[in-house]
Amino acid sequence: MSEHILVIDQGTSSTRAIVYDRAFRSLAVSQQEIDVHCPGDGWVEQDAAQLLASTLAVCRDVLARAGLAGDAVHSVGITNQRETTIIWDRASGEAIGPAIVWQDRRTQPACQALKEKNAEAAVTAKTGLLLDPYFSATKIAWLLDNVPGARDRAERGELAFGTVDSFLLWQLTGGQVHATDATNASRTLLFNIHRQCWDPELLALLNVPAGILPEVRDTVADFGRTAADICGFSAPIVAVAGDQQAALVGQACTGAGMAKCTFGTGCFLIANTGSTAVASRNKLLSTVAYRINGEVTYGLEGSIFVAGSLVQWLRDNVNFIGSAAESEALADKAAADHGIYFVPAFAGLGAPYWDAEARGAILGLHRGTGIEEIVTAGLQAVAYQTRDLLATIEKDGIQLSTLRIDGGMAANQWFDQFLADITRITVQVPADTETTALGAAYLAGLASGRIESLDKLAELWQPQQAFAATMPAEQQQQLYRGWQRAVDSVLGLAAASREAS
Repeated sequence: MSEHILVIDQGTSSTRAIVYDRAFRSLAVSQQEIDVHCPGDGWVEQDAAQLLASTLAVCRDVLARAGLAGDAVHSVGITNQRETTIIWDRASGEAIGPAIVWQDRRTQPACQALKEKNAEAAVTAKTGLLLDPYFSATKIAWLLDNVPGARDRAERGELAFGTVDSFLLWQLTGGQVHATDATNASRTLLFNIHRQCWDPELLALLNVPAGILPEVRDTVADFGRTAADICGFSAPIVAVAGDQQAALVGQACTGAGMAKCTFGTGCFLIANTGSTAVASRNKLLSTVAYRINGEVTYGLEGSIFVAGSLVQWLRDNVNFIGSAAESEALADKAAADHGIYFVPAFAGLGAPYWDAEARGAILGLHRGTGIEEIVTAGLQAVAYQTRDLLATIEKDGIQLSTLRIDGGMAANQWFDQFLADITRITVQVPADTETTALGAAYLAGLASGRIESLDKLAELWQPQQAFAATMPAEQQQQLYRGWQRAVDSVLGLAAASREAS
């Protein structure tokens, strides 16, 4: 009997598939790591073919692990890394170039040129976003202008654009569906979040032809069926959401004023603002949290580009740790006030600074500094950046007393406690920290009627642990002031570099 939900969670670091039963319990998980290529300073790419191959592989493997046949899949939900940009040939389905990842900064000159034309205010008013390389539009234009013949082919209708969800939908349905959902569309710089449509003026400004864009559907909608000869099973795809919006649902933050923070490759804090798209006065992003039955719920978001990827850097690039779990043991040995500050601006600084040219730095080094202090400073950097986001959200009128967190770093209890200490708010960790995939499962359950409404999610969400601040306020303030000085140093260096050039 087909009663299971299969969720595809295609992230920056890995692709996963999870099978859930009727009670939304995870029965099996399959995961494959994804290669990330950095061919130049600030350039971040992936192979679209690998994204697809890994998706197909984990879908088949997870059913085998669960001991299920393909006809046991009732429906499919997809959640994905956002903003990552793929353009493919409609006839062959093959990408015409690399998947340009959301972290990529190569289009900073194009964004700066538009800012100098005073275009940002109009763009922000329509999209809720800033003119930044983070978003998809300038990546689309870059591919069209740098892949030989691409712009002409796009004008002839031979090419299609999509964020990762749209690319997977096309491939999994055998080219039958070219669509996306409102959450992913809202991250492109091309989508008017108030009118809920692609905006012709934005398309003209950013030099993107309308013919390559996917149809925008509700987050819970008919996205076609998986093709059995491609996926190994045929089932309806009924829910699509960007990973951070899916995590908001997975954390049951469905009421205005509730917030979650996901610590994955980056760190993403979203506060639910209900039916109101809050216009931030402090460089936060207004975004679509989800759109169901044509009704839009908005969110206010702050994004940190480097979080879990900093732990990955400590492991893979400098070999300071052998696994992510070792970071917790090292931090347990170090004093919190060791004097080292790590500003991980590997791909610029996100909210609230938005400096694409900032680069990383470790400050305060002395002869006695060792691996323990640098690793601890890395963990602290993620918490300090979260404090930056919370302070900025407060300036926009949203006061939080608790913060629900998830993602890989949420498993680090030293980090959880330091986060509570430095933010001075209660940090809640759910029983199931894989809330991105769980949110996609909930949305698929909503489509099938297994969940009556999103309001019912409060009954399903269960906290595993809660962390309250124990650090003396004076020490917390001293540490945070040190972080602010460190960031000022990095920003000052970036400004000096700009002046010199």
